[in-house]
Amino acid sequence: MNPLAAGFPALNLNDLAHSVSLESMLAAAVFLGLRVSGLLLFAPGLSNNAVPARAKAALVTLFVVLLWPVVPLPPMHASPLQWAGIALNELVIGILVGLLLSFIFDAAQFAGQVLGMQMGFSLVTMLDPQTQADSAVLSVFYQTIVLLIFFALDVHHWILRALVSSFYYLPAGQSVLTPGRIHAVLHTAGAIWILGLQIAAPVLIATVVADFILAFIGKASPQLPVLFVGLSVKSVLGMLVSIAAMAAWPRFFSLQFANAVRWSEQMLHLTT
Repeated sequence: MNPLAAGFPALNLNDLAHSVSLESMLAAAVFLGLRVSGLLLFAPGLSNNAVPARAKAALVTLFVVLLWPVVPLPPMHASPLQWAGIALNELVIGILVGLLLSFIFDAAQFAGQVLGMQMGFSLVTMLDPQTQADSAVLSVFYQTIVLLIFFALDVHHWILRALVSSFYYLPAGQSVLTPGRIHAVLHTAGAIWILGLQIAAPVLIATVVADFILAFIGKASPQLPVLFVGLSVKSVLGMLVSIAAMAAWPRFFSLQFANAVRWSEQMLHLTT
């Protein structure tokens, strides 16, 4: 049967060539790729230095191919200088979203450093696979546990859905880096200290109480080697309390990750 006789529109090769023009391909590579690349620079897990650069580049290319047919790409007519500014905005937008999620891992690292000093583990260091630097063993341990919770809760799928949604309420090429967005990120960064203390609070309280008890015992019986026994007592007590507190970590970090995704969406909606 002739398709034209059946009422199907004729295929216009000129329109097809225009729809897949070099300009649209370049816009997809710049606007989609840079926002995704900025996100992967600080996204938990994928930003790890242990992940090869080629794997990250292949992942960015895959995301661009998958997002190109489904996200709006408005036509752009800009000078080379304007293109550079737009590309920089897209990259920074992706970085800001990744930073909001990485703040939770920074809070876990901060909690590990505080408890490492309190429990006597501050002298024990190991190579942190996330930063490729020597870090306290408790900091690396806490970050690893949080990363496992991150993947167990499918938060990486939340990030992908938020990334796709961001191209609808903030289309590619139309994002502008405003002081409101910068202020929102800096304000959220200040919560690292509060969140870190919340993570460390159970062990910190238990070890401080142990310090007071050991101090009274040492005052009552000066002949007892409280100084040598105290470090072992605080280490064992801290590990026991830490293991008990981890039972509530999935629910606690599920709330924190949900808040981070919500804050990132609110930040992208800011226009002033």
